[in-house]
Amino acid sequence: MSTSASTSEIRATDVRIGRRHLEVALMDGRTVRVPFAWFPRLHAATPEQRRGWRLIGKGIGIRWEEIDEDLSVANLLRA
Repeated sequence: MSTSASTSEIRATDVRIGRRHLEVALMDGRTVRVPFAWFPRLHAATPEQRRGWRLIGKGIGIRWEEIDEDLSVANLLRA
């Protein structure tokens, strides 16, 4: 039996915006780093728009209201 949390239970605790990537800190101590190029709306957004994120669902996802983009932690881990 596995003792690790399922992908759907893992939540984000923080988000950092780099020049070309998104870095998401997870509650289990891991960090996921993905390029903006994987997400067309984030890729096309200005740096200011990228910084306009908020955690949703107690950390199950990330929302950028201004560019109408939502990313789930579960999908980031599957990428």
